[in-house]
Amino acid sequence: MAGNQLGKTWAGAMELAMHLTGCYPAWWQGHRFEGAVKAWLGSVSQEVSRATVQRLLLSHGDADPLNLRGVLPAGWQRASGAVVGADEVLVPHARGGQSSLAFKSYAQGRERWQGASLDLVWFDEEPGFDVYMEGLTRTNATGGVVFATFTPLLGRTALVERFLGQPHVDRALITMRLEDAQHLSAADKRRILSSYPAHEREVRANGVPVLGSGRVFDVAEDVITVAPFDIPAHWPRLGALDFGWDHPTAAVEVAWDRDRDIAYVLRCYRQRHATPHVHAAVLLGWGRGLVWVWPHDGLAHDKTSGVTLAQQYRAQGLTMHPDRVTFPDGSNGLEAGVCNGCKAAGCGCSAARRTGSRNTVSIIGNPGRSYRSGTTCLPPLATP
Repeated sequence: MAGNQLGKTWAGAMELAMHLTGCYPAWWQGHRFEGAVKAWLGSVSQEVSRATVQRLLLSHGDADPLNLRGVLPAGWQRASGAVVGADEVLVPHARGGQSSLAFKSYAQGRERWQGASLDLVWFDEEPGFDVYMEGLTRTNATGGVVFATFTPLLGRTALVERFLGQPHVDRALITMRLEDAQHLSAADKRRILSSYPAHEREVRANGVPVLGSGRVFDVAEDVITVAPFDIPAHWPRLGALDFGWDHPTAAVEVAWDRDRDIAYVLRCYRQRHATPHVHAAVLLGWGRGLVWVWPHDGLAHDKTSGVTLAQQYRAQGLTMHPDRVTFPDGSNGLEAGVCNGCKAAGCGCSAARRTGSRNTVSIIGNPGRSYRSGTTCLPPLATP
Protein backbone atom coordinates (compact mmCIF):
# COMPACT_ATOMS: atom_id res chain seq x y z
CA MET A 1 0.00 0.00 0.00
CA ALA A 2 1.81 3.08 -1.25
CA GLY A 3 1.41 6.48 -2.86
CA ASN A 4 1.07 7.15 -6.56
CA GLN A 5 4.08 6.65 -8.86
CA LEU A 6 6.37 5.30 -6.14
CA GLY A 7 7.08 1.94 -7.77
CA LYS A 8 4.56 -0.42 -6.19
CA THR A 9 3.44 -1.93 -9.51
CA TRP A 10 7.07 -2.34 -10.60
CA ALA A 11 7.80 -4.15 -7.33
CA GLY A 12 4.76 -6.37 -7.90
CA ALA A 13 5.91 -7.19 -11.44
CA MET A 14 9.38 -8.14 -10.21
CA GLU A 15 7.98 -10.48 -7.55
CA LEU A 16 5.59 -12.10 -10.01
CA ALA A 17 8.48 -12.63 -12.46
CA MET A 18 10.47 -14.43 -9.74
CA HIS A 19 7.63 -16.84 -9.07
CA LEU A 20 6.83 -17.47 -12.74
CA THR A 21 10.45 -18.18 -13.72
CA GLY A 22 11.72 -19.73 -10.48
CA CYS A 23 14.69 -17.33 -10.62
CA TYR A 24 14.96 -15.96 -7.08
CA PRO A 25 17.81 -13.61 -6.07
CA ALA A 26 20.01 -14.78 -3.21
CA TRP A 27 18.70 -12.05 -0.92
CA TRP A 28 15.03 -13.02 -1.39
CA GLN A 29 13.47 -14.06 1.94
CA GLY A 30 9.87 -14.33 0.79
CA HIS A 31 7.88 -17.35 -0.36
CA ARG A 32 9.53 -19.65 -2.93
CA PHE A 33 7.62 -22.01 -5.18
CA GLU A 34 9.42 -25.26 -5.95
CA GLY A 35 8.14 -25.58 -9.51
CA ALA A 36 6.07 -23.98 -12.23
CA VAL A 37 3.00 -22.09 -11.02
CA LYS A 38 -0.44 -21.18 -12.26
CA ALA A 39 -1.13 -17.47 -11.68
CA TRP A 40 -3.76 -14.81 -12.32
CA LEU A 41 -3.11 -11.09 -12.50
CA GLY A 42 -6.03 -8.74 -11.86
CA SER A 43 -6.38 -5.17 -13.14
CA VAL A 44 -9.20 -2.65 -13.25
CA SER A 45 -9.83 -3.44 -16.94
CA GLN A 46 -8.14 -5.18 -19.85
CA GLU A 47 -7.21 -1.78 -21.30
CA VAL A 48 -5.45 -0.82 -18.06
CA SER A 49 -3.77 -4.22 -17.98
CA ARG A 50 -2.27 -3.74 -21.43
CA ALA A 51 -1.10 -0.22 -20.62
CA THR A 52 0.53 -1.08 -17.28
CA VAL A 53 1.28 -4.60 -16.03
CA GLN A 54 1.66 -6.23 -19.44
CA ARG A 55 4.19 -3.60 -20.48
CA LEU A 56 6.11 -4.13 -17.25
CA LEU A 57 6.13 -7.93 -17.60
CA LEU A 58 6.26 -8.90 -21.26
CA SER A 59 9.15 -8.57 -23.69
CA HIS A 60 9.68 -10.08 -27.13
CA GLY A 61 12.95 -8.76 -28.47
CA ASP A 62 13.45 -6.06 -31.08
CA ALA A 63 10.89 -7.65 -33.39
CA ASP A 64 8.06 -7.18 -30.94
CA PRO A 65 5.28 -5.24 -32.78
CA LEU A 66 3.84 -4.06 -29.48
CA ASN A 67 7.19 -2.60 -28.33
CA LEU A 68 6.94 -4.47 -25.04
CA ARG A 69 10.03 -4.30 -22.81
CA GLY A 70 9.19 -6.26 -19.69
CA VAL A 71 11.01 -8.04 -16.88
CA LEU A 72 10.12 -11.55 -18.06
CA PRO A 73 12.83 -13.02 -20.28
CA ALA A 74 12.23 -13.73 -23.94
CA GLY A 75 10.75 -17.14 -24.40
CA TRP A 76 7.26 -16.58 -23.07
CA GLN A 77 4.46 -17.35 -25.51
CA ARG A 78 0.80 -16.59 -25.83
CA ALA A 79 -1.51 -19.39 -24.79
CA SER A 80 -4.56 -17.57 -26.15
CA GLY A 81 -5.88 -14.10 -26.78
CA ALA A 82 -6.06 -11.33 -29.31
CA VAL A 83 -3.19 -9.99 -31.41
CA VAL A 84 -3.02 -6.87 -29.27
CA GLY A 85 -2.29 -7.66 -25.65
CA ALA A 86 -2.49 -11.11 -24.12
CA ASP A 87 -5.15 -13.01 -22.21
CA GLU A 88 -2.78 -15.78 -21.07
CA VAL A 89 0.94 -16.41 -21.44
CA LEU A 90 3.23 -19.37 -20.72
CA VAL A 91 6.62 -18.74 -19.11
CA PRO A 92 9.54 -21.25 -18.98
CA HIS A 93 10.44 -22.25 -15.40
CA ALA A 94 14.01 -22.78 -14.18
CA ARG A 95 13.15 -26.26 -12.87
CA GLY A 96 11.34 -27.37 -16.00
CA GLY A 97 7.88 -26.99 -17.34
CA GLN A 98 5.98 -23.77 -17.91
CA SER A 99 4.21 -21.39 -15.58
CA SER A 100 0.93 -19.94 -16.81
CA LEU A 101 -0.25 -16.38 -16.24
CA ALA A 102 -3.77 -15.20 -17.10
CA PHE A 103 -4.70 -11.53 -17.17
CA LYS A 104 -8.07 -10.84 -15.56
CA SER A 105 -10.08 -7.66 -14.98
CA TYR A 106 -12.31 -6.53 -12.13
CA ALA A 107 -14.82 -5.33 -14.73
CA GLN A 108 -15.51 -8.99 -15.56
CA GLY A 109 -17.16 -9.36 -12.16
CA ARG A 110 -16.82 -11.87 -9.36
CA GLU A 111 -18.24 -14.74 -11.42
CA ARG A 112 -15.27 -14.70 -13.82
CA TRP A 113 -12.96 -15.21 -10.82
CA GLN A 114 -14.51 -18.53 -9.87
CA GLY A 115 -13.61 -22.15 -10.59
CA ALA A 116 -9.84 -22.42 -10.95
CA SER A 117 -7.26 -23.59 -8.41
CA LEU A 118 -4.27 -21.26 -8.44
CA ASP A 119 -0.83 -20.98 -6.88
CA LEU A 120 -0.59 -17.21 -7.11
CA VAL A 121 -2.84 -14.17 -7.54
CA TRP A 122 -1.67 -10.57 -7.91
CA PHE A 123 -4.16 -7.70 -7.72
CA ASP A 124 -2.73 -4.49 -9.20
CA GLU A 125 -4.86 -1.60 -7.91
CA GLU A 126 -7.58 -2.29 -5.38
CA PRO A 127 -10.29 -4.79 -6.34
CA GLY A 128 -13.77 -4.99 -4.92
CA PHE A 129 -13.83 -7.07 -1.77
CA ASP A 130 -15.94 -9.79 -3.42
CA VAL A 131 -13.40 -10.13 -6.24
CA TYR A 132 -10.54 -10.19 -3.74
CA MET A 133 -12.18 -12.97 -1.73
CA GLU A 134 -12.77 -15.02 -4.88
CA GLY A 135 -9.10 -14.64 -5.77
CA LEU A 136 -8.11 -15.68 -2.25
CA THR A 137 -10.41 -18.69 -2.44
CA ARG A 138 -8.62 -19.86 -5.63
CA THR A 139 -5.50 -20.54 -3.52
CA ASN A 140 -7.15 -22.48 -0.68
CA ALA A 141 -6.46 -25.92 -2.15
CA THR A 142 -2.85 -25.14 -3.11
CA GLY A 143 -1.73 -23.14 -0.06
CA GLY A 144 -0.78 -20.43 -2.52
CA VAL A 145 -0.06 -16.73 -2.23
CA VAL A 146 -2.16 -13.61 -2.89
CA PHE A 147 -0.74 -10.11 -2.94
CA ALA A 148 -2.07 -6.69 -3.92
CA THR A 149 -0.41 -3.40 -4.84
CA PHE A 150 -2.52 -0.25 -4.67
CA THR A 151 -2.97 3.31 -3.48
CA PRO A 152 -5.99 3.39 -1.10
CA LEU A 153 -7.88 6.12 -2.94
CA LEU A 154 -11.23 4.57 -1.98
CA GLY A 155 -10.60 5.12 1.73
CA ARG A 156 -10.89 2.57 4.50
CA THR A 157 -12.67 -0.08 2.46
CA ALA A 158 -13.32 -3.63 3.64
CA LEU A 159 -10.05 -4.73 2.01
CA VAL A 160 -8.03 -1.93 3.64
CA GLU A 161 -9.59 -2.68 7.03
CA ARG A 162 -8.72 -6.36 6.59
CA PHE A 163 -5.03 -5.48 6.51
CA LEU A 164 -5.07 -2.52 8.91
CA GLY A 165 -7.37 -3.82 11.62
CA GLN A 166 -7.51 -7.61 11.37
CA PRO A 167 -4.01 -8.97 12.06
CA HIS A 168 -3.39 -12.60 11.15
CA VAL A 169 -0.35 -14.86 10.96
CA ASP A 170 -0.93 -15.36 7.22
CA ARG A 171 -1.48 -11.69 6.40
CA ALA A 172 0.98 -8.79 6.22
CA LEU A 173 0.97 -5.15 5.20
CA ILE A 174 3.93 -3.38 3.60
CA THR A 175 3.71 0.39 3.19
CA MET A 176 5.83 2.84 1.21
CA ARG A 177 5.85 6.60 1.56
CA LEU A 178 7.15 9.28 -0.78
CA GLU A 179 10.22 9.72 1.42
CA ASP A 180 11.06 6.02 0.91
CA ALA A 181 11.31 6.38 -2.89
CA GLN A 182 15.09 6.48 -3.29
CA HIS A 183 14.88 6.77 -7.08
CA LEU A 184 13.37 10.26 -6.68
CA SER A 185 15.45 13.33 -5.86
CA ALA A 186 14.52 15.70 -3.04
CA ALA A 187 13.44 18.26 -5.66
CA ASP A 188 11.23 15.66 -7.37
CA LYS A 189 9.60 14.79 -4.06
CA ARG A 190 8.85 18.44 -3.29
CA ARG A 191 7.41 18.92 -6.76
CA ILE A 192 5.23 15.80 -6.53
CA LEU A 193 3.96 16.71 -3.06
CA SER A 194 3.07 20.27 -4.07
CA SER A 195 1.13 19.01 -7.10
CA TYR A 196 -1.50 17.31 -4.91
CA PRO A 197 -4.36 19.16 -3.15
CA ALA A 198 -3.69 19.40 0.58
CA HIS A 199 -6.47 16.96 1.50
CA GLU A 200 -5.12 14.30 -0.93
CA ARG A 201 -1.43 14.45 -0.04
CA GLU A 202 -1.47 11.74 2.61
CA VAL A 203 -3.14 9.18 0.37
CA ARG A 204 -1.48 10.07 -2.95
CA ALA A 205 2.03 10.68 -1.60
CA ASN A 206 2.15 8.25 1.31
CA GLY A 207 -0.58 5.68 0.72
CA VAL A 208 -2.43 6.56 3.93
CA PRO A 209 -6.18 5.89 3.44
CA VAL A 210 -8.64 8.66 4.20
CA LEU A 211 -11.06 8.05 7.08
CA GLY A 212 -14.63 6.98 6.52
CA SER A 213 -16.09 6.34 3.08
CA GLY A 214 -14.88 9.58 1.54
CA ARG A 215 -14.21 13.16 2.49
CA VAL A 216 -16.96 15.76 2.60
CA PHE A 217 -14.73 18.82 3.01
CA ASP A 218 -11.43 19.41 1.22
CA VAL A 219 -9.48 19.96 4.44
CA ALA A 220 -6.26 18.22 5.38
CA GLU A 221 -6.62 16.21 8.59
CA ASP A 222 -3.65 17.86 10.28
CA VAL A 223 -5.54 21.16 10.11
CA ILE A 224 -8.46 19.90 12.19
CA THR A 225 -6.83 17.35 14.51
CA VAL A 226 -4.97 17.92 17.77
CA ALA A 227 -2.98 15.75 20.12
CA PRO A 228 -5.14 14.15 22.85
CA PHE A 229 -5.49 16.19 26.05
CA ASP A 230 -7.54 16.07 29.24
CA ILE A 231 -10.95 17.70 28.73
CA PRO A 232 -11.64 20.31 31.45
CA ALA A 233 -14.50 19.32 33.72
CA HIS A 234 -16.43 22.56 33.10
CA TRP A 235 -16.70 22.04 29.32
CA PRO A 236 -20.19 20.90 28.26
CA ARG A 237 -20.21 17.48 26.61
CA LEU A 238 -22.90 16.02 24.39
CA GLY A 239 -23.53 12.66 22.75
CA ALA A 240 -25.37 12.40 19.44
CA LEU A 241 -26.93 9.12 18.33
CA ASP A 242 -28.45 8.14 14.97
CA PHE A 243 -30.39 4.88 14.88
CA GLY A 244 -29.82 2.33 12.14
CA TRP A 245 -29.68 -1.32 11.15
CA ASP A 246 -28.46 -1.90 7.55
CA HIS A 247 -27.46 1.74 7.58
CA PRO A 248 -25.16 1.71 10.63
CA THR A 249 -26.12 3.04 14.02
CA ALA A 250 -23.70 5.92 14.61
CA ALA A 251 -22.71 7.93 17.67
CA VAL A 252 -20.32 10.76 18.43
CA GLU A 253 -19.25 12.61 21.58
CA VAL A 254 -18.43 16.31 21.40
CA ALA A 255 -16.97 18.71 23.98
CA TRP A 256 -17.34 22.50 23.71
CA ASP A 257 -14.72 25.03 24.71
CA ARG A 258 -16.98 28.03 25.39
CA ASP A 259 -14.12 30.50 25.77
CA ARG A 260 -12.74 29.91 22.28
CA ASP A 261 -15.97 28.58 20.75
CA ILE A 262 -14.35 25.35 19.53
CA ALA A 263 -16.11 21.99 19.43
CA TYR A 264 -13.92 18.90 19.82
CA VAL A 265 -15.03 15.51 18.53
CA LEU A 266 -13.82 13.11 21.21
CA ARG A 267 -15.11 9.70 20.14
CA CYS A 268 -17.01 8.06 17.32
CA TYR A 269 -18.91 4.81 17.00
CA ARG A 270 -20.39 3.02 13.98
CA GLN A 271 -21.92 -0.46 13.90
CA ARG A 272 -24.36 -2.35 11.66
CA HIS A 273 -26.81 -5.10 12.56
CA ALA A 274 -26.77 -4.73 16.34
CA THR A 275 -29.50 -4.03 18.90
CA PRO A 276 -29.76 -1.04 21.29
CA HIS A 277 -28.57 -3.35 24.06
CA VAL A 278 -25.26 -3.87 22.21
CA HIS A 279 -24.81 -0.21 21.29
CA ALA A 280 -25.68 1.03 24.78
CA ALA A 281 -23.07 -1.26 26.35
CA VAL A 282 -20.42 0.60 24.36
CA LEU A 283 -21.84 4.08 24.81
CA LEU A 284 -22.25 3.74 28.56
CA GLY A 285 -18.51 3.33 28.71
CA TRP A 286 -18.21 6.92 27.52
CA GLY A 287 -19.75 8.13 30.80
CA ARG A 288 -23.18 7.75 32.41
CA GLY A 289 -23.49 11.52 32.88
CA LEU A 290 -23.47 12.15 29.12
CA VAL A 291 -26.67 13.62 27.63
CA TRP A 292 -27.63 11.94 24.35
CA VAL A 293 -29.68 13.55 21.57
CA TRP A 294 -31.26 11.65 18.70
CA PRO A 295 -32.78 12.77 15.35
CA HIS A 296 -36.45 13.03 16.30
CA ASP A 297 -37.37 14.64 12.97
CA GLY A 298 -35.34 12.05 11.10
CA LEU A 299 -37.88 9.44 12.24
CA ALA A 300 -40.98 11.55 11.53
CA HIS A 301 -42.28 8.83 9.19
CA ASP A 302 -42.42 6.41 12.12
CA LYS A 303 -42.33 8.36 15.37
CA THR A 304 -43.71 5.46 17.37
CA SER A 305 -40.74 3.30 16.43
CA GLY A 306 -38.41 6.19 17.15
CA VAL A 307 -39.81 6.67 20.63
CA THR A 308 -39.60 2.93 21.23
CA LEU A 309 -35.93 2.90 20.29
CA ALA A 310 -35.21 5.87 22.52
CA GLN A 311 -36.99 4.15 25.37
CA GLN A 312 -34.86 1.05 24.84
CA TYR A 313 -31.71 3.14 25.16
CA ARG A 314 -33.12 4.87 28.25
CA ALA A 315 -33.82 1.45 29.76
CA GLN A 316 -30.14 0.62 29.29
CA GLY A 317 -29.13 3.71 31.26
CA LEU A 318 -28.55 6.40 28.62
CA THR A 319 -29.98 9.89 29.22
CA MET A 320 -31.89 10.53 25.98
CA HIS A 321 -33.35 13.74 24.53
CA PRO A 322 -34.70 14.44 21.02
CA ASP A 323 -32.53 16.77 18.98
CA ARG A 324 -35.06 19.65 19.05
CA VAL A 325 -33.85 20.50 22.55
CA THR A 326 -32.20 23.92 22.78
CA PHE A 327 -30.00 24.99 25.69
CA PRO A 328 -30.71 28.76 25.90
CA ASP A 329 -28.43 31.26 27.59
CA GLY A 330 -30.98 34.08 27.63
CA SER A 331 -29.62 35.81 24.53
CA ASN A 332 -31.02 33.78 21.65
CA GLY A 333 -34.62 34.98 21.38
CA LEU A 334 -36.62 32.68 23.64
CA GLU A 335 -40.26 32.16 22.81
CA ALA A 336 -42.81 32.29 25.61
CA GLY A 337 -45.84 30.12 25.30
CA VAL A 338 -47.94 27.29 26.67
CA CYS A 339 -46.25 23.92 27.03
CA ASN A 340 -47.79 21.38 24.65
CA GLY A 341 -46.86 18.64 27.09
CA CYS A 342 -48.43 19.81 30.35
CA LYS A 343 -50.72 22.56 28.89
CA ALA A 344 -49.69 24.91 31.68
CA ALA A 345 -48.56 28.44 30.98
CA GLY A 346 -45.44 29.59 32.75
CA CYS A 347 -43.91 26.15 33.42
CA GLY A 348 -40.26 25.59 32.79
CA CYS A 349 -41.05 24.08 29.41
CA SER A 350 -42.52 27.34 28.11
CA ALA A 351 -39.12 29.05 28.16
CA ALA A 352 -37.85 27.29 25.07
CA ARG A 353 -37.74 27.57 21.33
CA ARG A 354 -37.27 25.11 18.56
CA THR A 355 -34.08 25.23 16.54
CA GLY A 356 -34.48 26.58 13.03
CA SER A 357 -32.94 23.66 11.15
CA ARG A 358 -33.60 19.95 11.45
CA ASN A 359 -31.25 17.76 13.47
CA THR A 360 -29.52 20.78 15.02
CA VAL A 361 -28.67 21.34 18.67
CA SER A 362 -27.51 24.58 20.24
CA ILE A 363 -25.12 23.72 23.08
CA ILE A 364 -25.26 26.84 25.25
CA GLY A 365 -25.73 25.21 28.64
CA ASN A 366 -28.22 26.59 31.13
CA PRO A 367 -28.86 23.78 33.60
CA GLY A 368 -31.75 23.61 36.04
CA ARG A 369 -34.64 24.38 33.67
CA SER A 370 -37.06 22.30 31.63
CA TYR A 371 -37.43 22.85 27.91
CA ARG A 372 -40.03 21.96 25.33
CA SER A 373 -39.33 19.55 22.48
CA GLY A 374 -42.26 18.98 20.15
CA THR A 375 -45.10 17.90 22.42
CA THR A 376 -42.94 16.45 25.16
CA CYS A 377 -42.27 18.03 28.55
CA LEU A 378 -38.62 17.25 29.29
CA PRO A 379 -36.83 17.29 32.66
CA PRO A 380 -34.05 19.78 33.41
CA LEU A 381 -30.74 19.10 31.65
CA ALA A 382 -27.60 18.89 33.73
CA THR A 383 -24.24 20.11 32.51
CA PRO A 384 -21.49 17.53 33.35
